[in-house]
Amino acid sequence: MPRVVRSTVIDRPIDEVWAVLRDFNGHDRWHPAVAESTIERGQPSDRVGCVRRFRLRDGSELRELLLTLSDADTAYSYCLLDTPVPLFNYVAHVRLAPVTDGNGTFWHWESRFDTPRGRERELADLVGREIYEGGFAALRDHLAAGVTP
Repeated sequence: MPRVVRSTVIDRPIDEVWAVLRDFNGHDRWHPAVAESTIERGQPSDRVGCVRRFRLRDGSELRELLLTLSDADTAYSYCLLDTPVPLFNYVAHVRLAPVTDGNGTFWHWESRFDTPRGRERELADLVGREIYEGGFAALRDHLAAGVTP
């Protein structure tokens, strides 16, 4: 079972970063892989149990379930329900913490999942580089541009 762990520091206050990330349906506004996203059945995007259905720029469709969300801990967890990529039992965790040396934010993003035998490294690299590291860079650019959530 691959485990992907990535982290970065965003040179913005934690409240600004959390305002963007806590919107479980907002990733189409900042992540370059996501073309459009909606929350099923009109539920709020911060309600535990809501499902986001989104389309990637390549046309693939995915569904994810919000498992936990804590403003006090600036953290949430989610799992994949449907995906064309063979990531099985995928559960991810996002956690933010203030950086005490300055006014930045530490962002930790990790997941565990199963894959077809022999594809562990390939799919772990895909998640780590294209989703997590790509997301870090994109959110950094999004916040630098002064875009509000």
